Amino acid sequence: MNAPPGFSDHFSERHDMSFLQSLASAFKGEAVTPRAPLGRSFISPWAEAFDWRGGDARGPLNYPLAIREAYLKNPVAQRAVRLVAESIGGAPVAASDPVLGKLVSATSAGQGLLETLASQLLLHGNGYVQVLRDAEGEVAELYALRPDRVSIVPDAGGWPTAFQYKVGERAMVLDAVDEWGRANVIHIRAFHPSDDHYGAGCLEAADEAVAIHNSAARWNRALLDNAARPSGALVYDPGDPGAALSAEQFERIKAELAAAYSGQVNAGRPMLLEGGLKWQNMSLTPADMDFATLKAAAARDIALAFGVPPMLMGLPGDNTYANYREANRALWRLTLLPLAGKILSALTQGLDAWFPDATLTVDLDRVTALAEDRQQLWSQVSAADFLSNDEKRQMLGIAAEAAR
Repeated sequence: MNAPPGFSDHFSERHDMSFLQSLASAFKGEAVTPRAPLGRSFISPWAEAFDWRGGDARGPLNYPLAIREAYLKNPVAQRAVRLVAESIGGAPVAASDPVLGKLVSATSAGQGLLETLASQLLLHGNGYVQVLRDAEGEVAELYALRPDRVSIVPDAGGWPTAFQYKVGERAMVLDAVDEWGRANVIHIRAFHPSDDHYGAGCLEAADEAVAIHNSAARWNRALLDNAARPSGALVYDPGDPGAALSAEQFERIKAELAAAYSGQVNAGRPMLLEGGLKWQNMSLTPADMDFATLKAAAARDIALAFGVPPMLMGLPGDNTYANYREANRALWRLTLLPLAGKILSALTQGLDAWFPDATLTVDLDRVTALAEDRQQLWSQVSAADFLSNDEKRQMLGIAAEAAR
C-alpha cells in the first residue's frame, strides 16, 4: 500500500505506544488480554478487478462494473435497492438526545445519511462514516465516505488502526480513533464469513441473476431491432457435388446481405436469393428458450438477494403473500428493521464518546406498515388485568408515570 510520507513512522510510534501502554497496565496489576490475530488484507478486495482463475473460482467482484450493470442498467435491482434505502431514510427515528437525532437525520453531501448508508451496505457490504468536528472538538457532521475508495490499514496483529481514502492518485489516511480514543471513522459492515475486515454486499449474490436478466433484455432488444426475427445462414446448394462459391462471389453476397437485409432499418424486407442459395434459421425462438419465464425467475432472484418480496416489485406469478399489505409488513420485519437497527446501533456506539448512554431506534408506533401489529399488541396488553399500569407502559415502550 502506498501511504503518504511520514505515515509509516507515525504508525510505528502508535504501535510502540500501544505496547508500552500494555506493559504499563501489566505492572499496575491490570488484566491484559491478548487479542487474537486477524487476517491481514492491505488492499480492499472490492477495489481489485474481476479476475477469472479457471473453473468456477473467480476473484473479487469488480464493483464499478457491477454497479453499472446492476444499479444503473437493471430496473429490478435499482428498484429493490431504492425501495429499501429510501424506506430506511424515511423511517421515523427516535433519539434520546436531540443533537444526536439531528446529526443522524441530516444530509451527507446532499443525500440523506441513513439512505446513503443503507444503499452502500446493500451494494458494497461496507459503510464508512467520517466524524467531522468543529473548533471545540464537538461533532459537526457525519459524512458517508464512498466504500470503494476506502482501504483498511491494519496493525501487526491484523486489527484495523486507520483507513486510507484514495481518489485517483491522491490518498488520505484517517486514524480509526484520535488521541482521546474517540472515533474518527465509524465502520459498518455486513457479515462476511471469510474476511476479517470487509463485509459482503448483496450485489455479489445477485450478480448472476442480474447478468441473466440483462442478457434477456439485450436479446429481446436485438430481436426487436431485427423485426423479431432471429438470425440464420445462407446455405449454398447448387446440386453438383463439390461445387462452391468463389471468393469474389462469397464477398459480394456477404456485403449485399449486410447492406440490404441487416439492421433495424431493413427489418422485414423480403430476401431475394440467387440460384443455389437457401435461408436456414440457426437460432432458437424466444418460445423455445422460454425467455419470459427465465427473465421473471432472474428478477425474483434479484429481489430475493436484496430482501424485497417480489410482490412489491410487481413481478408476475408471485403469490407468496396473500396481499400487498402482508408483503409490505414482511419487508419491514425481515429487511428494513434489522438493517436500520444495524446502522443506528453502529452510529450510537461510534458516537458514545460525545453522547454517552444515548439511544437511536426506529419509532415503531409511527411506522404505518406496522400499525396493525402495534394495534394488536396494545389490545393484548390493555386486556391483561394481571399487569399494573407501569408494567403495561414498560411493555409498550412508554416511560412510567411520574409519581404524584
